[in-house]
Amino acid sequence: MIERTATIASTVGLHARPAAIFAEAAADYENLEITIAAESDPADEALDATSILSLMSLGASHGDTVVLRAEGEGAEQALNHLAHILETNHDAE
Repeated sequence: MIERTATIASTVGLHARPAAIFAEAAADYENLEITIAAESDPADEALDATSILSLMSLGASHGDTVVLRAEGEGAEQALNHLAHILETNHDAE
């Protein structure tokens, strides 16, 4: 299992538009099961990274750190790409 941490850069946190952008990108990796959790949450409480509702229920705010996890071929590249999305302020675009 590959893990990658990311800090939420969007000023509104992981809500609405940033969540939709992230969920869509995570869904592109059909061969991987990708999860997301607050840094302080145990791995077994991680949520489906492709679900906008799960992302919004995470309650991640600007500056919060989250943990992305995936397993399988291409997991490291996928998590690096997804972390980059989270570390981009989509509200500034």
